[in-house]
Amino acid sequence: MKLFAVILTYNERENITACIETVRFADRIIVLDSYSQDDTAVLALEAGAELIERPFDNYASQRNAALAAVRGRADWVLFVDADERVTPALEDEILRAIEQPGYAGWRIPRLNYIFGRLTRGAGWYPDYQTRLLRVGRARYDETRAVHELVVLDGQEGTLTKPFLHYNYKTVAQFHAKQERYARLEAQTMFEKGIVPKPRNFVLQPLRQFWWRFITLGGIREGFHGLRLCTYLAWYEYRKYVMLRALWQQQVSDRVR
Repeated sequence: MKLFAVILTYNERENITACIETVRFADRIIVLDSYSQDDTAVLALEAGAELIERPFDNYASQRNAALAAVRGRADWVLFVDADERVTPALEDEILRAIEQPGYAGWRIPRLNYIFGRLTRGAGWYPDYQTRLLRVGRARYDETRAVHELVVLDGQEGTLTKPFLHYNYKTVAQFHAKQERYARLEAQTMFEKGIVPKPRNFVLQPLRQFWWRFITLGGIREGFHGLRLCTYLAWYEYRKYVMLRALWQQQVSDRVR
């Protein structure tokens, strides 16, 4: 079984080399870069990875493009984000999993480090990600621009050893990424014809906070959890503000 590791990147010079080092066990490492403005591509090549450049449209399309690029060359693909690391224990489990017949994909838990702190509450653990995919039997639903969904033609298994995910080192980084996610989600909702209602601007953020803080145990993280849940409720509100702006722009364009 040939296993390729695929890393999606954009301006990941701080992470790319360390990430590549943890997936050396793969038969080939591919970096699919969205024309980074830093030296991510150069560092990837220096580390021995194959480089593919493709403009970014959404995460699902990027991953589907990677699957198409390795078809005929690989049996399995392991998708790893640049800020994730594969531990030796996870490596061993992955290599055993791809030898098991009948599976189209495997989901992998993640340990998330946010602002330098291991965070389990508010939905951050086990945070399963379906990332180990049999080529030709998996694809991404491109109607989901963010928090992409894998469609499998076959059985899905679950690994026990986690990725290490160093996803938000600073508050500024957290806000920048959540703003981008909110914009992508608003665009998806707009394309589906969803019109925001006045109550959405109040009820949806409150529901998001309750779900994260109470249902998913953010309260167990103390002030750290309270802050994260408040931020996520705010970006739920921002999503509807962006959605409203898209509809207003459409009306304005028609008047012109």
